[in-house]
Amino acid sequence: MKKIIFLLAISLTVFSCKNEAKTVEPNVEEAQPEIAYASFGDKITDADVLTSERIMEHYKTLKVGDTINSKMQGKIIEVCSKKGCWMTVDVDGDNEIMVKFKDYGFFMPLNAEGDVVMNGKAFVTETSVEELRHYAEDAGKSTEEIAAITDPKFEYRFEADGVLLKE
Repeated sequence: MKKIIFLLAISLTVFSCKNEAKTVEPNVEEAQPEIAYASFGDKITDADVLTSERIMEHYKTLKVGDTINSKMQGKIIEVCSKKGCWMTVDVDGDNEIMVKFKDYGFFMPLNAEGDVVMNGKAFVTETSVEELRHYAEDAGKSTEEIAAITDPKFEYRFEADGVLLKE
């Protein structure tokens, strides 16, 4: 009996002292810098945004009455100073786009500035003198500047259903 207990004790000692080296591979995920946005209108993401060159290629092929669904980005130049019901956005340094919001469903902050991502419909239009004067009045232009508007203007337009404003 003593031999069995002694043999059992030695066996337990041998098996309990067994050193197994376990390697644990850490889960390392590349951290993507998260950009904070204020969201307006429909919920959208900043994925799949067209480059400025690509969106301008689309605009140059459009005729009055054509539209394309797209997601684009740009830098705010100006926002309606009365309600925030429209804004102009610089896309590539040479072209600006007039942006309105679908069904006046949302407005931008009056002091909005910086980069935006917009989802909606891109189109071209010829803006009437009356509408150009209305926009100039909303932007706080002087009476002389408003009176100087005498010709319609061919414009790139965008009707946004969702906007992300970089914070």
